[in-house]
Amino acid sequence: QVQLVESGGDLVQPGGSLRLSCVTSRNIFGDSNMYWYRQAPGKQREWVALIAHDDTKSYTNSVKGRFTISRDNDKNTVSLQMNNLKPEDTAVYYCNARHYTGYYDVWGPGTLVTVSS
Repeated sequence: QVQLVESGGDLVQPGGSLRLSCVTSRNIFGDSNMYWYRQAPGKQREWVALIAHDDTKSYTNSVKGRFTISRDNDKNTVSLQMNNLKPEDTAVYYCNARHYTGYYDVWGPGTLVTVSS
């Protein structure tokens, strides 16, 4: 029904910035809530950011003021702009799409972000 592929992960120094992208195989943003999750080494997966089908945006407290989620409907892309990165942001970042009725729940393979000096 839909496939997701993340990109943009890299090794950056503390205080640096990265922009992650999630490209969907078709345009789903009118019916989907789009999420970014991350999983740090040895930790459980945690929710990071949401952009809902009605354009509502939400963030976990640890990234508020530093991360921004957005989407480009023409490019079928959801992005996560990450500024002032901290070592604790190190994780594999995953894109997730959920139909607002539960019709689908799809994950990308992830992209690795490493924040280290």
